[in-house]
Parts: sequence; C-alpha cells; structure tokens
Amino acid sequence: MDRNENLILYGRNGAGKSHMATAVGVEACMQGKKVRFYKTATLVNELTDAKADGSLTKLLKRLSKLDLLICDEWGYLPFDAEGSQLLFQVIADCYEKRSLIITTNIEFSKWNGIFYDDQLTAALIDRLVHHSHLIVFDRDSWRFEHSLMKDSATK
Repeated sequence: MDRNENLILYGRNGAGKSHMATAVGVEACMQGKKVRFYKTATLVNELTDAKADGSLTKLLKRLSKLDLLICDEWGYLPFDAEGSQLLFQVIADCYEKRSLIITTNIEFSKWNGIFYDDQLTAALIDRLVHHSHLIVFDRDSWRFEHSLMKDSATK
C-alpha cells in the first residue's frame, strides 16, 4: 500500500479470494490504514444513487481518502453504461494514489461483457494491471469441500 500497488485475486468460486481480501483489509486497518470493502455491485449502486441525488462529489471525496479500496465479486453482475462509467471514474481516481484489491472469477478477456464498452474496458484494465500483482486461486471450492450435502451424499 505504501507504493499504491494493487492486488487482483482471480480464481474459481469458493477458492478463498474474498477471504484473503478481507484478511489483507483487516491487517491494513490494524496498521491504521483507511480501508473500505464493497461488493462491486453495491459500490456501483451507491455511485449511481449518489449521482441521482446530487451527492456524487461527496461520495467520491470519501473514497479518495481511502488507503485501500476492496472491490469484491468484480464482474459477477454486468453494469449499465452509467454504472460502468462511474466505476471507471473511481478506478481512474485510484490510479497511482491508493491501492485496490479486486476479487474476480472473470478473466480479463471477458471484461467487455461486464462493461459493454471496448475502450472503457481497455482503459480500465490498463490502469489496473500497471501496478498490480495477480494471485491465481487454482483450487476447488472450499464451501463445496466442506458442504453438508456432500457429506450426507457419501453416507
């Protein structure tokens, strides 16, 4: 975080991406950093609502004071044009100023399906990967491995 670098946590559902993002966020809080954790769709909804009610500048200012912004479940739900543009604005504002953690199970080549704009998607990826570390979670779902249904099916 002192170098404003990012983490992109990529992998299957249930592999531990959100758990790791939360753990890094908690550690950052313990070090006195300002951290905010969002489900990405919730962040986009808040941005859209803030734009509609005239409080977008205030929300963006609050976000600009963070040391770390965590966007969980990136790409699970597609965004409309306005939501995509607002999310891009947040990511662009973070570029080289604060750290991001993004959890996703969507590979970069499929992000156009989330944002529906090739140029915006390319610009977003460009900013994200420039100062990012990619961690790939290549394991089966922890939840499935520990599922009660799995246990009862084998008995």
